[in-house]
Amino acid sequence: MGVYPIRKALEFAEEQGLDLVEISPNANPPVAKVMDYKKFLYEQKKREKVLKAKASKVVVKEIRFGPQTDDHDYEFKKRNAEKFLKDGAKLKAFVFFKGRSIVFKDQGQILLLRLAQDLEEIGKVEQMPKLEGKRMTMFLSPKKTK
Repeated sequence: MGVYPIRKALEFAEEQGLDLVEISPNANPPVAKVMDYKKFLYEQKKREKVLKAKASKVVVKEIRFGPQTDDHDYEFKKRNAEKFLKDGAKLKAFVFFKGRSIVFKDQGQILLLRLAQDLEEIGKVEQMPKLEGKRMTMFLSPKKTK
């Protein structure tokens, strides 16, 4: 190719039936390229679509406990939590305090820490139990498998 004045570059592009596309307008002299612009846009959209398909979507699953959840219910919910973490989803475990049960917030924290300890082989704690209003929330994410 080479360096051409704009008029010559436009003529050159028209002869080939292509478009003159300005690449870098701030350069001195401005940089332009002769190409099929619609084909370029198509290729660009195609690349973006492939990148978007490769991007992983983060799924957050929730498990709700009461401050006085008994052992059977705890085990059942723990098995579900294991399944969620093995499937690669993040886990939001929370204890919901109804009415005056807020006085048992230490039991809620113990319950969440017990869950974190039981799941430490397949998940790691992202956020330790934290009280927000009537909820004590803890986040777990799956450990990367090698």
